[in-house]
Amino acid sequence: MTERTAVRAVTTGALATVLLGLAPHAALAAPVPAPQAPARDGVAAARAAATDPATLDTLARFFAAERKRGGAAAAAPGTASAAPRIEGGTVPVYALSPDFVRGRVAAPVARLEFLASKAVAADGRTASVWTAHRGGSWKVVNIASGDDETRYSAAGAARDASGTVFHEPQIDAWYLQRGDRIEPLDADARKAVGAHGTTVDAYRKRVAKAYGDKLPGSAYDKRGEAGGYGPGTGTGGGTGPAPAAGEPAARRPAEASAVNGDRLPVTAATTVAAAAALLALGLSATTALRRRRSGR
Repeated sequence: MTERTAVRAVTTGALATVLLGLAPHAALAAPVPAPQAPARDGVAAARAAATDPATLDTLARFFAAERKRGGAAAAAPGTASAAPRIEGGTVPVYALSPDFVRGRVAAPVARLEFLASKAVAADGRTASVWTAHRGGSWKVVNIASGDDETRYSAAGAARDASGTVFHEPQIDAWYLQRGDRIEPLDADARKAVGAHGTTVDAYRKRVAKAYGDKLPGSAYDKRGEAGGYGPGTGTGGGTGPAPAAGEPAARRPAEASAVNGDRLPVTAATTVAAAAALLALGLSATTALRRRRSGR
């Protein structure tokens, strides 16, 4: 072997060693895949379901029930009978993925849960109409007061249209994922990851610690606590009222994420209305009317 050949061999070997040493770090820096986006025709079908006359009729009764429940003053003349409207675009809503919490390779941080459309009452109050693909078509599965879904989607898009806005329902926090960064969009998220956000890897460690032992099939789930309505708990992680007499100890909200049968526990974000309210609004038993936490 000539001197030049020997030098070249040593150099090549050293370079290979360096590259092999860097490989694990390169793998860690690999971008996290984006969640699956809904098809364009799916968005159109979801919006059609949200704007269907039957949905608008249900919305009118929803707003009326919300007004009565909140003890609001009577509506101004001419507004009580005015029909609510769907305003703005229908947006995909992503939520923290159990697979990401489990640490599965190539799992996106969040997954598509449902599509949301903003509904506006004649008096300006808002609600979010949730639609999900069930039984071969897009159907309305829930109505929630407020416009969190569309509002935070717009806020995230204004900051980075290529990012992914997602919800961590366990603490009612909204985030924007931008490449390897998780940035907060509301106060709950800032409390969780700081004002300037954190890395995807650090966020994974946080949610794995918080929810790793509460995934579907866990002892926590089998005790009936995964929906936040287990014995001795109300909504808001035990801060709400106890279940009424005759209700099952573990009440689980029939929300859109239940469609795929693999959800994380929801313990703080929502309240499920009583069965009487469902019947009064003409909604099926598989639909949960949800109200935001007070102060939202």
